[in-house]
Amino acid sequence: MHNVLELHQELVAGTYQHGGYHHFKISDPKPRDIHKASVRDRLVHHALYRQLYPFFDKTFISDSYSCRREKGTHKAMNRFRAFARKVSKNNTRTCWVLKCDIRKFFASIDQAKLIQILKQRISDERIVQLVEKVITSFSSTEKGKGLPLGNLTSQLLVNIYMNKFDQFVKHELKAKHYIRYADDFVFLSSDRSFLTSLLPLIHNFLHDHLALELHPGKVSINTLASGIDFLGWVHFPDHRVLRTSTKKRMFRRIIETKSRKETVQSYLGLLSHGNTHKLQSVAFSDYNL
Repeated sequence: MHNVLELHQELVAGTYQHGGYHHFKISDPKPRDIHKASVRDRLVHHALYRQLYPFFDKTFISDSYSCRREKGTHKAMNRFRAFARKVSKNNTRTCWVLKCDIRKFFASIDQAKLIQILKQRISDERIVQLVEKVITSFSSTEKGKGLPLGNLTSQLLVNIYMNKFDQFVKHELKAKHYIRYADDFVFLSSDRSFLTSLLPLIHNFLHDHLALELHPGKVSINTLASGIDFLGWVHFPDHRVLRTSTKKRMFRRIIETKSRKETVQSYLGLLSHGNTHKLQSVAFSDYNL
């Protein structure tokens, strides 16, 4: 309690300074750098998040699904399926999907641009200064760039940052069938040439306004019938199946874990969201569950 009161006094006086981070790596499934703040600083993160989230969430488009209440991957996948049915006229015409990914997303966030966006929306200078301290407390390989993956505030801040792009997509590009989950986003259309025409506009906006770049190896335009890999699942017109790499990781995790029953039950919950009857049968039979 003494530490909490001391932190409160520093916040009131404006003398609070953010501390450093504990760095470690995880594989989820690809290697990621996690930076964990102290408990003291995480209290500040939670306090800021509780105040800022309700305000900014109202400004986000409905089809932004990452780290938002009552959203998430399953809602995004269901929305993808609804869009696909609408675009394809219930699978009677070809549905094309433009799929994009941003290169080194968290590490590429321009801190100065993010702070400027916040200043345009938050009138209280003390709150802006506090958020600025959190943002600039982190330094990636390039000075003035990046947000730490371990901060609760980072999840909200990247949505605030990318909201400029979302608004551009809806109001300037007039794209009706667009879904974004963090740095993964898709456009659906029956017109391939329309999706092709979007690419230079997307590239220019991300580069000029947000200092972000599309991942050159993760931009594609394909038909839904050929299978669209999005959010861990491969989507087809009338079904979706778990991505092969996700299946391999799932079974490896089941084998490695000591609490197999709990792990399998967790994965079975995941599998229930797609066409995975055979996979579920294997999980039950192999592990006697």
